[in-house]
Amino acid sequence: MTERTTRKTILITGASTGIGQATALLLGEGGWNVALAARSRDKLLSLTSQIGTKRALAIPTDVADWQSQETMVQKTLERFGTIDAVFANAGFSKGSSFLGGPDQPDEWRQMVLVNVYGAAATARLTLPELVKSRGHFLITGSVVGRVTSIRNLYSATKWAVTGMAQAIRNEMAGTGVRVTLVQPGVVDTPFWESIPKPGTPELQPEDIARAVQYALLQPAHVDVNEIIIRPTGQPH
Repeated sequence: MTERTTRKTILITGASTGIGQATALLLGEGGWNVALAARSRDKLLSLTSQIGTKRALAIPTDVADWQSQETMVQKTLERFGTIDAVFANAGFSKGSSFLGGPDQPDEWRQMVLVNVYGAAATARLTLPELVKSRGHFLITGSVVGRVTSIRNLYSATKWAVTGMAQAIRNEMAGTGVRVTLVQPGVVDTPFWESIPKPGTPELQPEDIARAVQYALLQPAHVDVNEIIIRPTGQPH
């Protein structure tokens, strides 16, 4: 059953940990309805309990699967009636170079599917709703989507996200939809569980969540196109 409410609704992918989780908690505290999408049902249910079941909805989702994302959007609309903002945040890294490493080809394939196809599918399935609400599309890129990185293929996926955000912004011109590319530096999240940390200073997920909130809270005529956030001391 759809809940008719004056609260705005945001759909967040990659919501179960890290930046997505921190953003969901911050916006939930700020009065938003939050639709939480990620693969881990248990983590989503725990997060839903923290935010409150009246304002949060857990939707187990594989962003690399089109039908799974279709269901994600449908369930969000069934519960909240509208989508006012989307944070396409799902992504992960496998760290070997093109020369070689322990990664298997299927791991690279999955990274490209999640980081590039998954983000594109999120955009394609939610932008029609954002046009209706004159809403806001936010997407997580990376500072390595602006410079090259030893994690070459991951960096390439984030270059793709940088281009995708620009293309979406161009297409949305005249619709009232705002588009924000969020490009973090090193952030202390589970992202680093499968690859070595670079040994530089770190941001916290809450730092990125506040940046997302900042973009969302601007008046409708202000479109924050890009936010680049590095920890103090990270050179590039």
